[in-house]
Amino acid sequence: MSAAQYTLTGRLAVALPPGEAFTLFTPRGEERWAAGWRPRFPAKTSDDSAPGTVFETGADDDRTIWVVVEREPARRVSYARVTPGSRAGTVTVEVDADGQGGSTVRVTYGLTALTAEGQAPLREFAERYPDFLRSWEVEIARHLGPRRRPRTPGRHQPHHESEDLGTALR
Repeated sequence: MSAAQYTLTGRLAVALPPGEAFTLFTPRGEERWAAGWRPRFPAKTSDDSAPGTVFETGADDDRTIWVVVEREPARRVSYARVTPGSRAGTVTVEVDADGQGGSTVRVTYGLTALTAEGQAPLREFAERYPDFLRSWEVEIARHLGPRRRPRTPGRHQPHHESEDLGTALR
């Protein structure tokens, strides 16, 4: 089996300054705006974005184990993630000021299928990555309320470094 492997990068607008926007991409912060996102922490933690923090999402065959591997507070966080028997990789979120009081958020998924069965869903994810990030932008704007809508729609610039990546999950 030649594993499907993808690096996907895109951007979204968040109508908050970087320090505030960053918190929306931590495990507990994402829970505020992402329907169905329910991180479970096997060990108590007061800082859910501290390097070394472990948490799980999903259930049964679609359970994903996450580890915070790197963080620059209010600027960048990287996660390693494994969905046993399906896919593994990293997710990196970088937050920058947009010059208008808000933030531009760059999200990069690097994923590899672990099995032949994991290739098709990964490929589908890769194909829909721009829509995936647009849904994040819409959900975050809804969470922030009517005065905090994205200023520039269509800022997504997906970048595919491999031809073989597909459907991924948060």
